[in-house]
Amino acid sequence: MPEPEAPLQLRRVALPEVEPGGVLLQTLGSEVCGTDVHLWHGQLAGVPYPIIPGHVSVGRIAALGAGDPPRDVSGAAVRVGQVVTFLDVYGTCGRCWYCTVAQATTRCPERKVYGVTMSADDGLYGGWAEYISLRPGVHIVPLPDELDWREFLAGGCGMPTALHAVTLADIAFGDTVVVQGAGPVGLCAAVLAQLRGAGSVIVVGGPPVRLDAARRFGADTVIDIAGTTESERVERVRALTGGRGADVTIEATGVPGAVPEGMRLTRDAGRYVVVGQYTDAGPTSFNPHLDLNRKHLDVRGCWGSDAGHVWRAVRVMARYRGLFPWAELISREYSLTEAQTALEDVARQEVVKALIVP
Repeated sequence: MPEPEAPLQLRRVALPEVEPGGVLLQTLGSEVCGTDVHLWHGQLAGVPYPIIPGHVSVGRIAALGAGDPPRDVSGAAVRVGQVVTFLDVYGTCGRCWYCTVAQATTRCPERKVYGVTMSADDGLYGGWAEYISLRPGVHIVPLPDELDWREFLAGGCGMPTALHAVTLADIAFGDTVVVQGAGPVGLCAAVLAQLRGAGSVIVVGGPPVRLDAARRFGADTVIDIAGTTESERVERVRALTGGRGADVTIEATGVPGAVPEGMRLTRDAGRYVVVGQYTDAGPTSFNPHLDLNRKHLDVRGCWGSDAGHVWRAVRVMARYRGLFPWAELISREYSLTEAQTALEDVARQEVVKALIVP
């Protein structure tokens, strides 16, 4: 991706020498995420274009650097031939106030992200490539034998992000949960809400291909934003909840105007988790008295994920693969030469999940 709004370019580079403590992955697949669309539109600050997109990927270990082999997040030494994924966030310092006191590594000022804030001029630091260079210290998560790599990438970035949001939501048994957005994060949040014991899950979003996926993956009710107004959607949710509204609402749309609507979809003294506003898509407005204070509403922001969320996502997807056919979320696979088409298909929401398979 040479710069915002420019067509993607296919480049050939020499295979790098693996540095001591590093790992070279042969890429099996990498997802096309909504974040990649935001990168293409130039909506993230501090991106060192040109970049190799692809921040959530799976690969087979092709080579290890000199010295003792790196260890995965469980403490086991990794080995050549092993199929692994990794936390896209790299370089958190472990020493700053956010890392140590707040334990919020997503806010570390040293934080870098594969496929987002690491330049293609510096190395193979993105998943839309035949190989990926893992720097020393990258958090590696092996995939268990029973979880196919395509199944994991069907959740991709959406699963650990949704897991973070659902954990913050403190869903209780029997809660009615509204999920705004039927993209990968929203679909994963709807699944995880069920596993947390939700009594009812309502998905608000579109287009039809994604709402159909929500139904197949257990949503009790879907509400199409096409052809409905905000007031109609609020009334529908209240009608389904005895006039109160949802106990928990999770925003996973990336659309600023969805946030005040989500506040109104939630009952008094309910919980609202905003996870979809990962990039700056612009401002919105709400009434602080009616939408927040008088409602005694608990609003929680959720930005990104850490290694623990990725590890837990792998465990959950492996455990519940018989209940949820993850791979059915994959609409299409694309080669590297088709990466531009993949990006545009995701931008138009014509697919549920798109994969780059080099």
